[in-house]
Amino acid sequence: MLLDAILMALFLPCLGMASIFIIYMCLLWYATTHPTSSAAILKPVINTGLSPSELQKIPCIFGKELVAGPECAVCLDDIGEEESARVIPGCNHSFHKECADKWLSKHPICPVCRAKLNHHDPNFSSQNPC
Repeated sequence: MLLDAILMALFLPCLGMASIFIIYMCLLWYATTHPTSSAAILKPVINTGLSPSELQKIPCIFGKELVAGPECAVCLDDIGEEESARVIPGCNHSFHKECADKWLSKHPICPVCRAKLNHHDPNFSSQNPC
């Protein structure tokens, strides 16, 4: 009687683990033989940034004309006095021209305050010195 109880105490957990393992292997086999559509899983890439013609409308000045701090929030380097910088209309944050163009071509928002850029805004300049 004691031997039967010991064997049952050892056999039942092993039987439970073996059944869980078999179910896992069946699910794994099913997942590999019936792949899901990858198009439904992947997020579509949409370029929502500004076009090159819209970037040219954003005001551009030289570093010596900056009113706010001379630090570019994109590359975290100071904007030199003779370097060209873009100034975001509305929030007046400034960045290196190259940094701003790279950022704004992918994201139509200010990198500092996340203000949305409106290229139809009358504050956009059509003539830039840079």
